Amino acid sequence: MNKMAADNIEIGDVVAPHHADPHTANHSIARMREEGGALAPIDCERKRLIHREESVRQQSDAFRGIRTRLLEMAGENNFVTLVVAVSPRSGGSFVARNLATAFAFDESKTSLLVDCNLRYPNQHKAFGVEPRTGGLIDFLEHPSRGIASIMYHTGVPRLRLIPAGKSRENSGEYFSSFRMRAVLDSLRCRYSDRYLFLDGPPVKGSPDARILSDLADFVVLVAGYGRDTPATINQAVANFDPAKLAGVVFNQSP
Repeated sequence: MNKMAADNIEIGDVVAPHHADPHTANHSIARMREEGGALAPIDCERKRLIHREESVRQQSDAFRGIRTRLLEMAGENNFVTLVVAVSPRSGGSFVARNLATAFAFDESKTSLLVDCNLRYPNQHKAFGVEPRTGGLIDFLEHPSRGIASIMYHTGVPRLRLIPAGKSRENSGEYFSSFRMRAVLDSLRCRYSDRYLFLDGPPVKGSPDARILSDLADFVVLVAGYGRDTPATINQAVANFDPAKLAGVVFNQSP
């Protein structure tokens, strides 16, 4: 696996979101523990995913460290985290799926990764998922199909994926809609053990990252190590509410 530098992260204070019913959460965890077909470590490495074995200990510990800081920031309640890159090929999607995986390592938690990069969606490809019943945009356009139909198994226990669905050029109208906010609120509040991760498009060249930040409790900004300059990073940081900005992760993996 490619190396990363994920220890440069600064945390600020935010208001923690609603806390859901613990009995419902226990049912959620129990059901997801029963899932079979977990990826073997070698398959995780092929998919560029962290796992529990010693061969990727450094990478796994880096993402666990970010997980710990986010949990300290939020207190006891679950939350929605937006992960966005400063510029294309800085590794935002890579960080998003591995941070979601790090949360799923904890057997008391579940995580849900939502691919919000509607122009260049790739999370379903990274996990080897075929979104036969559609994705996020398909549901937003036709909610009668039910949210469960677009939540896919990833091969990582306790981690689900909602792929982007149909490719769209004008995605801002979807992200700023009441329906999008209602979907995220429902996904988060139904189970108190569920942590949501939004994989957004790069800040550079698209307003979608800023629009999505209105839906999130935290924003994790991913800078390409040796790729994004301090000036470019500062410009990207200026797009977000300082109270939501969890920090900057310097990443060496595209």
